[in-house]
Order: sequence, then C-alpha cells, then structure tokens
Amino acid sequence: MKNKLFKISFLFLVLAIVLTGCNTSEKKEIASIESAPVIETFTISKEKLATELRIPAELTGFQQVDIYAKVSSFVKELKVDIGSQVKKGQLLLILEAPEISSQLAAAQSRKLSQKAIYTASKSTFDRLFETSKIEGTISKNDLEQAAARKNSDYAQYQAAQAAYKEIAIMKSYLLIRAPFDGVISARNVNPGTFVGSSGKGSESPLFTLQQQSKLRLSVYVPEIYTGYLTIGDELIFKVKSINNETFHAKIARMSGALDSKLRSERVELDVINTFKKLLPGMVAEVLLPLKSKDNNYVVPKSAVVTSSDGIYVFIVEHNKMKRTAVQKGRELENRVEIFGDIPENSILIKIASEEMKDGMAVK
Repeated sequence: MKNKLFKISFLFLVLAIVLTGCNTSEKKEIASIESAPVIETFTISKEKLATELRIPAELTGFQQVDIYAKVSSFVKELKVDIGSQVKKGQLLLILEAPEISSQLAAAQSRKLSQKAIYTASKSTFDRLFETSKIEGTISKNDLEQAAARKNSDYAQYQAAQAAYKEIAIMKSYLLIRAPFDGVISARNVNPGTFVGSSGKGSESPLFTLQQQSKLRLSVYVPEIYTGYLTIGDELIFKVKSINNETFHAKIARMSGALDSKLRSERVELDVINTFKKLLPGMVAEVLLPLKSKDNNYVVPKSAVVTSSDGIYVFIVEHNKMKRTAVQKGRELENRVEIFGDIPENSILIKIASEEMKDGMAVK
C-alpha cells in the first residue's frame, strides 16, 4: 500500500515538473513576442501594373534620297531650289556633256549604215530564194552564202542599235528628275559646277529630296519593354519646339531584332503630316504605355531590400520573419513588381531593412 502511494506521488511530482516547464517555455515565448517591436505588415496581392515610359525619338522623311549625277558633266540649268515642292517626274536640273551628243550622233550613223547593209543583203537573199524555186537556176551553196551574209548583217545591225540605245540612255541622265513627291531640303551645286560619277564632282549630292507629307518616327525600345508593344498600337508623342500639342501615330514596323550595341529594338511609326507642322530631323518624346498582360505581385518599394546579399522580402509566419529571395520587375512611383516563391495571401513586412534578420519575432 505504501509502495502504491509512493508511485502515485512520484507521478504527480513528475507531471507537475513537466507542466511547470511547459508553462515556463510558453511564458518565455509569449514574453519574447510581447517584447518584440510592433512592425507594420500587409497582405500581398496580385494586380496588373500599368506604367508609362518616355523615350526620345527622331522624325525623318518617309522617303529621303540624295540625288547624284550618273555621268561626268557640267550643270547647265537649275529648275528648283531649297524648299521647292516638287512632283514625281518633275525636271530638277539640266546637265551638259557635249561629248555624249557627239557619241550619240556617231552611234546613230553606224546604226543607219548597218541598217542599209542589212536591207541590201536581205533583199539579195530574198531574190535568190525566189529564183531557187526553179530547179537548176541557183546553186545551193550560193543560197547558203547569201543567207549567212544576211544573218551576219542583221547581227551587226542589232549591235549598232544596242550601242545607240546605250548612249541615248546615257544622254537621258543629263536630265535629273524627281523620283517621288517631296521637298528639296538641300542643294549643293550652281550653274557651271562640274559633277560626275567619280572624282571630286561626286563628293556631295546635287540635291536632297524628302517626302514631308508623311514622316517616320523612329524610336529604340529597350529590350525589357519590347514585349509590351505590337504593330497597330497607337502612341502619343510630343515635340519640344511645338508646345502644348500632342500628336498621335500608329506602330507600322518593328525590326524584330535587337541592336547589338544599344540592346534595343527599332520601332517605326507612320506620322501623317498634312499641315507640315512637323519637320524631318525634329527630336520627339514618345510615351509608351506599358500594360502588363498577367497579374503579378505588386508591393511597396519599402518592402524590398536590395543589398550585397541579394534582393529579398520578409514574410511573417507564426509571428516570425522569414527571409525570401525575389526578383524585381517594373517600377511605378513607390510600387514595384516582384517575382519569387511567395504563397498567396502571405503577410509581408511593409518597411524592411538590412538590420532585420531571419527568424526575428514580430508583434
């Protein structure tokens, strides 16, 4: 009986010690939490972040060409000047090269001479051929020689025609015409100036012609933002020299490749410039709307710590901080996109710092 009472008393004593230890551990943890600093937290959520990016761009003529002389010659007469509005095919300048006129006349004489020789040999062959229909009148050898002479003279006539046409084309290059509608933006010659296809006369173009009724707006979009743009998107841009006015244009072409130096993609917009307010060479500022296609985590910038150890945030689990590595996305004012292994509806520290450590208690 005494042994039983002793065992029961011993069990109660052990149980009391265990309960006392548990209470002490719980009390310490509660005390630790109670003594922990009060830190502001928030529940993370996903949303589509819409931002805007301003990028410089350049306006150029939709078509622009430097006009050079094809043949060595002298400027005889100028038909246009800087600022002249011209139409496609309009005569811009007349060049003079007397030697080409002489060559053309000589080529024409050779052509006419070869034509007369061919006409005579053809006539001879035709008569012999008709006569040869009567058996025994013309030998077969004589008929074959007449045919060969006729074919040879015809070949010479064709060569003379080709030579004449070549020189005639060269002479047509003395008349410089506009390849498209536009405005003469530069003129580098005067009457009497020597110009040519090579040498000193070919250093500068005769004229520069630009199409200004329609312009190209060229902008280089950084690699990280290229996925937000598609052909047909309408963008807004401004020009510093034209205050308080915005212009609209649609994306017409995207290069589809990144520039090896700038690591950006060339995007071109077509700008209708009916009233000629915009000029080629103007620098514009394009507003790119960057609308996210997917919902991502967006948090205050203060919640993200960037240090030599990496980029991370602090998740609160069971009243303790848990350091979690993340990657930054786009930024807008005081908010930033983050990507990482973060469960939905997690609670994050709103104002994090490098002084905070993994496992710290949070109240």
